[in-house]
Amino acid sequence: MSAQQDVVVQFRSEAPEAEGPLTLGQDNMIRCLRHDEPSHMNKQACWNVPAGADLPACLAALRTLAERHPALRTVFPGPADRQPERQRARSAGEFTVRVIELAEDEDPAERAERYCWDGRRQAFDLAEEFPLRFAVLTRHGVPVLLAVVICHAQLDGVATGLLYQEWLTLAAGGTLPAPAAPTPIEVAEQECSSSGQRRTRAALRHWEHILADRPSAVFADDRIGPNDTLLPTLGIRSTAGAASLTRAAQRTGASNSAVLLACYAALAAHRAARSTVVMAALSANRHRPGLADHIGTLAQDALLAVDTDCPDLDTLIGRTQAQALSGYWHATFDAERIWQLIEDVAHRRGSRFARHVVVNDLSATVPDTVAAARPDPADEPDLAWYPAEPTPTRLMLNIWRTTGCLEFTLHTHPDVLDREETELFAHALLRLLDLAGRRTVRLGADGELADLTGLPVGRRDKARWQQIGANWIDLDAVADLLRTALGARDVEVRYEEGELKASSDTALTPGQAHAAVMAALPGHDTAMAPHRYVLGGGTGSGRD
Repeated sequence: MSAQQDVVVQFRSEAPEAEGPLTLGQDNMIRCLRHDEPSHMNKQACWNVPAGADLPACLAALRTLAERHPALRTVFPGPADRQPERQRARSAGEFTVRVIELAEDEDPAERAERYCWDGRRQAFDLAEEFPLRFAVLTRHGVPVLLAVVICHAQLDGVATGLLYQEWLTLAAGGTLPAPAAPTPIEVAEQECSSSGQRRTRAALRHWEHILADRPSAVFADDRIGPNDTLLPTLGIRSTAGAASLTRAAQRTGASNSAVLLACYAALAAHRAARSTVVMAALSANRHRPGLADHIGTLAQDALLAVDTDCPDLDTLIGRTQAQALSGYWHATFDAERIWQLIEDVAHRRGSRFARHVVVNDLSATVPDTVAAARPDPADEPDLAWYPAEPTPTRLMLNIWRTTGCLEFTLHTHPDVLDREETELFAHALLRLLDLAGRRTVRLGADGELADLTGLPVGRRDKARWQQIGANWIDLDAVADLLRTALGARDVEVRYEEGELKASSDTALTPGQAHAAVMAALPGHDTAMAPHRYVLGGGTGSGRD
């Protein structure tokens, strides 16, 4: 049984207390924190302890981090049940470090995982609490590992990776130059400037263009049901994959990220049996000038619409790189206005944006020294299944490392890819990278993807499915939606004269029925609200 004690660490910065508006990233993440379960939004990490670092050195290093970075001293005043409007960087304060003495046969990584999981499930007090929870794991009094729970309101993944690199230097007794990146309050002031406001307005136009005209749901076929399940996670490591990626980037003149994104989009489009893939890229605005080393949270999505209808993969790589740059440029936005835009577009289209395909490039969060220290995979490629996690999407690619060894994880909804198909997808991605490093790969109807992948292709029963605008809609799913929303058994749905029409004996008016259908629409990704209602309460369009 491990023993533990809590040590209070006090800090005092030379910088005076400061207050200012929220950054757009802070505002976005606090909205997510208030909406989602703490275990979904809080993050965790395990930091190695440099050889020779004793407990006082570890505590001193953590104190120095707090004194160096305003983000770690930032709180958000106000009641917990309301969205805060201001941030305050304190000049002094304290935090608690739990010191856990490991039992003789206790595994440090497993004990750190238990600590982090317990900490992740507890919401941070944004108005008062230090944004990091620490546990130093010791054996015979010697620190061996640091477990960290991170509040996403103050720190994103890249910022946490930067802190880790500083921790390694400080705990080893080294020194660091003064931070040069802007503070969170300075970022907020820039975002409030006239140029910052122009940027957020441009982002809103970019999102509206995609939300209004492109597919609301990427995956729409006979297999797709409600998105109400945990997503299994497959981890992939491949040294050959990293070499292939490097060759493909050199051959095409594109970035590693663009090559990976294009291959991912091509395979997602193949599985979905459609040409356009709408993709969310997480934490995409580190591309803004001067923010690469910012300690704070910049986590906002980029929205990309990648058209895979092109003759070859080289063309798709170039197209994807252009779309990614545009998406990243427009990834700084007012979250409240984006959510209102999503609601407004859903009402106009009668279909709700479903975040089906997601990519998260986390390779910048893992220091090169840490990545290089990991042993090469035992198998080529090395595949390992991890516990399922609640992930609000259908297909997600997390990129952890791209040089030396390609490391990524896939979260896959069983309706899109079961476990066997997920492994096929992983092998297909590596195979596509290998070919892209050597030659042009044909796409299109006479292309190579079908033979290359072995992946299933989405199938739509012609009696049930209808293409309405950019969306494929399952008429049976629409009928099920109406029964749920209207509480009616007798429902008829048909598509004729360019309109989706619904008939029912409900006493509701068309406007009332449409409001009920729209309220019930989330989660019904293959359905949409009718254009016209023929009801006991009247005939008409609920969208008028």
